[in-house]
Amino acid sequence: MPKMVDPDQRRRDLAHATWRVIRREGVEHASVRTVAREAGLSAGSLRHYFGSQTELLAFAMATVMERVEHRVAAVPRPDDPLVAAKAVLAELLPLDDERAAENEVWLAFTARALADGRLRELRDEAYDRLQAGCAAWIARLLPDAGAAEHELESERLFALVDGLAVHAALRPASATPARLAAVLDHHLEQVVRCAGSPGFAGD
Repeated sequence: MPKMVDPDQRRRDLAHATWRVIRREGVEHASVRTVAREAGLSAGSLRHYFGSQTELLAFAMATVMERVEHRVAAVPRPDDPLVAAKAVLAELLPLDDERAAENEVWLAFTARALADGRLRELRDEAYDRLQAGCAAWIARLLPDAGAAEHELESERLFALVDGLAVHAALRPASATPARLAAVLDHHLEQVVRCAGSPGFAGD
């Protein structure tokens, strides 16, 4: 009797194989043939699930986004907005091996997106969500801020989270998980502290 294969699980397995190839050899080597070999399949078998390299890479990239979203959604949210913001935003940083792997793969995809329209759409969608998430947390942390202050602080938090992730991939020896978490916490505490300073005012 032929072995039954779960198509969704096979696609996820192929996404993971794609990540392994990208981390080991770079995204330029994540061809249909190379990924199929990594997954223990023939190129013809892989094409039953993905008709092209672009489809394969897009699915693998979307899977990274999905994993991050599920992880963030599962984070408990205390009533204290500062504590909640620290917990949720920390999930977006590569603070353990799993998130470090996702971060490396994600940055490889964003580089490839410069020349691939489908990946560029996914990249922009992910960054739009991150930016919106940062704006939502700033709204909770600074409920009395005016529109201009809110916009600037949202953009600053967005740049910080994205920049820390890049530093972690490029200079992991200095951008350690402890360092990343400390910088994020310090920034969020500063945002809240400055809200009560004499120079802070809404519109």
